[in-house]
This record gives sequence, structure tokens and C-alpha cells, in this order.
Amino acid sequence: MRDLTRLELVTEAVRAALEELARTASHALAGLVEEDWGRRYGRPVRLGKNPTRPKTRINTTGADARRLLEHLARNHPGLLNSPQVQALRQILVQNYYWDTAGRLRWRDDDDDSGLPPSAKRIVSPYDPTARYARRGQVTRWTGFLAHVTETCSDDGPNVITDVATMPATSADTEVLPGIHTRLEHRSLRPDQHLVDGGYTSLVHLEQAEREHRITIVGPLPGNPTHQHRRGEGFARDDFRIDFDRKEVTCPQGQVSRGWHGPYPTSSPTAAPLIVARFTKSQCQPCPVRAKCTTSRDSARNVGFPPRELHELQIRNRAERQEPAWHKRYAVRSGIEGTICEFAHGHGMRRCRYRGQAKAHLQHVLTAIAVNIERLSRQSPGENTPPRSPTAFQDHLDQQGIPRLRSWRSVS
Repeated sequence: MRDLTRLELVTEAVRAALEELARTASHALAGLVEEDWGRRYGRPVRLGKNPTRPKTRINTTGADARRLLEHLARNHPGLLNSPQVQALRQILVQNYYWDTAGRLRWRDDDDDSGLPPSAKRIVSPYDPTARYARRGQVTRWTGFLAHVTETCSDDGPNVITDVATMPATSADTEVLPGIHTRLEHRSLRPDQHLVDGGYTSLVHLEQAEREHRITIVGPLPGNPTHQHRRGEGFARDDFRIDFDRKEVTCPQGQVSRGWHGPYPTSSPTAAPLIVARFTKSQCQPCPVRAKCTTSRDSARNVGFPPRELHELQIRNRAERQEPAWHKRYAVRSGIEGTICEFAHGHGMRRCRYRGQAKAHLQHVLTAIAVNIERLSRQSPGENTPPRSPTAFQDHLDQQGIPRLRSWRSVS
């Protein structure tokens, strides 16, 4: 499906609804379609990013969509549940709003009307489940996210063991629990799972170890404090935490006066947070206060996860300093070649079908094709078990009659 501008999206949604009605219930179009509609919706829309008279097109298309839906609601209410009409209704609401005078207005990010978030916004009338996503400054796409898991052994070909298809706007951290559950269900549970930094979180490291006995190998997110990012001042790791006494001691020897939490976070992948508070009487007279907090009217607060997760975090950071960890983690770079193999060798980034379920089926079939190619290139090794003899060969062996052991022996 094509990438559409918002105006193209609304126009194509009207055209798709008209095509569906003409194909399944042409009588519903009687008294509705005008001569101008043939010019506007008689063929797939191609407007580009800079169409002529954009405001006129916006108002005209919105009025046509509204008229079509009101006509169906008044004369053929049962047709409102058809797929393309439903998509048109949602697209109209997401891109227009009704002002206090009942007029249809174009939604804009710059005013209070606002556009829905990308996770909710429809980007094609033909696939309401596809979403627009952006990673960094360069990577942009419309569709879904594919997560690939493969083996990384040294004694054989690496094979794909799991493929997950997720919404394009989902976070990478959301996919790990499902991958581990499926691998264990298939008796393919690894002892270690090498993952990119985008997949790691304290919650998932602890959950994978506790529920599946899988050690996740990957860098945890860094310290979010501005002192740590800039390398200036006192970061959270400079404070000494005493979980038994529920106290935190700052680098200047001051002991916290409050211990609150753990507080749950809004994200399911973020660890609960304990907050230790210092008072103004402790922080304001401090000679190095500028290295600790930039606020003049408040004192320093220090947030950290509960003891089990905090110890796991410290252990992860310590292991990352060891050469053995880096040698082991370097194996994960092979997944980049696998992604290239999927994308360029098998065209996985272009789905043949619409909808997340069918896109996932395509991803699974692609993984099977990759596995077949890899295994077919594997030459039989010395450890390959011999083929079982046939019934006649067994008879020859029992009678002591010699037979050829290989077809290569034939002269």
C-alpha cells in the first residue's frame, strides 16, 4: 500500500467506500453521486505533498465524506457496518472535528483539536491495523515490526527459532516475554538470550530469570540523570543506599530524611521506583550543592529500584566491564546479517497481504525459507548418522552376502 498524505488518506477513504458500495449495494448510491464525484473519486488519488488549492480540497472532501455517511445513516443504516465505510468513519473523526457551530474543521497538531497518537491513527483505508512509525531521524515506515530470534552456536548452521510481528508503534521491550514463552513451549528455551539494548529492562531481566531460567545478555539503559549524562556532578550511583535501614547517604555524608515507595510506574517495562528525599536544611548550606541539584528552592531526591532489581542492575553493569562479556555479546552482531537476508533476499519488508495476522504468516513462511536455505547449504559432516539399511540389505547382511556400501563404489 502507498504512503498517503492526510488529504490523500481521506480522499482515498471516500473512494474506497464508494467502490465497496458500488460492488455490494449499488442501489445505495442512487441520488447521492454527482458529476463532480466522478472527477474526484473515479480513480486512485495522486495529490502529492503540495496539491493545488489544499484548503478547498480539504473542505470539499470532508463535506463529501460527511454527506455519504449521513446518507447511509438515514437511508441504509445496515451498510454503516461494512469494512470500508467503518474505516471512512474512523478516518473522518481522526482528521476532522466539528466546531461549536457544527462546521467540519481540519485537525491540526498546533491547536487544541489535535491529532490522535500514532498508535491509534489509521494510515490506510485498506489496512486499518497498519501504523506509521519512526525510529531516529532516518528510519520511517508504515506497517508492522518484525522481531527475529535465531540460534548462535558454533557447531552448526544458525536457524530461526521465533518470529514475532508487532504493531509498528510498539516498544521492543514488549516482545521479550512472548518470545520466551513460545521458545519454552517448543522446547527451544536457550540458557542465554543475546538482545539489543532496546529490548532490555530490569523488569524483563528479572522475569526471564525467574519464570524461564533464561539469562538475558544485553546492555541496560543508562542512568537518566543529567549529572550522569554530562559527566559532571553527583549522579545516582554516587549515593550509598542502605536497604536495611532505609537510608541513602550523599557524597557529603548527609543521610536522607525520607524513604517512600516503591511506586509503580506507568510503563509495564519500567521498574518500580523508591524515592529517598533530602531536606532543604541539608541541601541549601552544602558547599557543593551546584554539583548535586540545579534547583534553588528544593532539595535533592534520589530514585532507584527495589533491592532485588538494584542488585541485578549492579551485576549487569559489572559484567559489561569484563572482556568475556564483550566476547560473548559480539556474537549478537550476526543478527544484522540475518535481517539483511530477510529484507533483501526474501523481500520481507514488503508484505503481500493486509493485516497484522497475515503479515505475521508471511514472516513465518519467510523464516522457514531462510532455514531451508541454510540447512540445504550444510554439507554432511563426519558425525552424520548413517542411513538405516533396507529390508533386503538386512537380508544380505544376515546371509553374509557382501554388498556395496556406497553408490560411489560402482565402477
